[in-house]
Amino acid sequence: MSVTDPVPGTGTAAPGRHRWLILAVVGIAQLMVVLDITVVNIALPSAQRSLHFSAVDRQWVVTAYALAFGSLLLLGGRLADLLGRKVTFMTGLAGFAAASAAGGAATSLGMLVAARACQGAFAAVMAPSALSILTVTFSDPKDRGKAFGVFGAIAGSGGAVGLLLGGALTEYLSWRWTLYVNLVFAGLAFAGAAVLLRRQVAGGHPRLDVPGVLAVSGAMFCLVYGFANAATHGSHTPSAWGFLAAGVVLLAVFAAWQARAAFPLLPPRVVLDRNRGGAYLAMFIASAGMFGIFLFLTYYLQTTLGYSPVVTGFAFLPMVVTLMISANVGQIVLMPRTGPKPLIGLGMLAAAAGMAWLTRLGVHSGYAAAILGPLLVTAAGLGLVIAPAVNTGTFGMAQSDAGVAAATINVGQQLGGSIGTALLNTMAASATTGYLTAHPNPATTVRGHPSPALVQLSVVHGYTVGFWWTVGIFGAGALVCGTLLRRGPLARHDKPASTRQPAPGSAMHQALTAPAEGRMPGRYISSARARTPTATRSTQPGPEDTAAGHERQGGLHHGIRCLP
Repeated sequence: MSVTDPVPGTGTAAPGRHRWLILAVVGIAQLMVVLDITVVNIALPSAQRSLHFSAVDRQWVVTAYALAFGSLLLLGGRLADLLGRKVTFMTGLAGFAAASAAGGAATSLGMLVAARACQGAFAAVMAPSALSILTVTFSDPKDRGKAFGVFGAIAGSGGAVGLLLGGALTEYLSWRWTLYVNLVFAGLAFAGAAVLLRRQVAGGHPRLDVPGVLAVSGAMFCLVYGFANAATHGSHTPSAWGFLAAGVVLLAVFAAWQARAAFPLLPPRVVLDRNRGGAYLAMFIASAGMFGIFLFLTYYLQTTLGYSPVVTGFAFLPMVVTLMISANVGQIVLMPRTGPKPLIGLGMLAAAAGMAWLTRLGVHSGYAAAILGPLLVTAAGLGLVIAPAVNTGTFGMAQSDAGVAAATINVGQQLGGSIGTALLNTMAASATTGYLTAHPNPATTVRGHPSPALVQLSVVHGYTVGFWWTVGIFGAGALVCGTLLRRGPLARHDKPASTRQPAPGSAMHQALTAPAEGRMPGRYISSARARTPTATRSTQPGPEDTAAGHERQGGLHHGIRCLP
């Protein structure tokens, strides 16, 4: 094996030459998954008119995707560990593209909903694979910081990019192109993966935890479905609290089973580490608040200020740029010095401050005076949260657990978005109704109904209450994550087996330290050192090679290598 060959089983190409191309492939796939959530939302009114379905049925286009995606994420992550990241990544890309094509060609609501569910299922296979590929490709701390800065920026700003792209496609082409556009993203990522990635071979004989899959998939389905119903029908309906209660019970069953399963779907060691647990919680909280920003500001810009979908998308563009800058500065410059604790805590507080600033919105507020500043502050804070959380949540994981660790990050994002949307929408709707009820007078009613001015005031009041709840969410996140995360830069507590020093007196230690007969001392080096670019080998055999030829023919076990 050449000294520049990759480690067997990593599922990636030689890291020195291709790792940044691999980052581009993973980034395209991640952007496709994240923006698909919002790009379709912009197109829903046009799709409703084209396919002739009701406003009540419209929610299923969104809910079908969320149900499949949230329910199957942990299964997708574990399949990446068992079958190989390249296999699951490319399978997810191909399936997502096929489902997108079917959705774009839909002739009925049922066909569109089925296509969206298939999109969610294949996204659940692809997304954990993408992040775990990034985890095993970038091991050097400096390069890892850059890579996760880019990935975190995509994860945080993809929703806003979706609003911009969805508005442009809907206005200038057709709502169907919000689905067809995925064929371009998937095609580019699939071609790159086919060329750059190597197939991973799982070691040993791991098994799939079928009871764990059933329990957690059922739990995620019930939780996502329950929160979706709470957002549309209210938390008091049986379709909301009944499914939520079932989800909590199944989640408890899953946690109890993982502690005793021989091959757990989500090994407790993954989530019980303080830093990783804090990172998963940070992603959950940040997603809950971030979806509130998109939800209320999109409605405010379009319904209150009268912006078109395209202009609404461009209104979020400064947020995208700021979040990307913040994520990369945090990851590359600050994270190696401070670690995730101060960054995530400060980011949460900055996001809370930005949302508190947004509570000053009025019916006639201008974009530059009342919206742009809060957007920039909030985006800067979210950049300091999301990128470090993604990095920390996958740091130090064994390759056999990289997929499920990546899936847990995605579960936090998906579940946080579902809970945040349901909670904030419920609070805003209740506040709007309360405001209408509390202000009945002849000046604000027209023929027994609230005047348009009163309706606008009540809607903006509902948004304000939603923003205050988001302030509370980010503030609680700063407190909890700041308490849970460890101080200082990230450090491995358990060294991988390949980098551990052999015990003195062991056969491995003797092979490393004792010179072999007929060979000059110091000719053995560890496989970790042999893979560095500075290691060189001569193509001409030396005199000592004849005496030691039998050792080179058989080789030394456990990665010890002889340099002729």
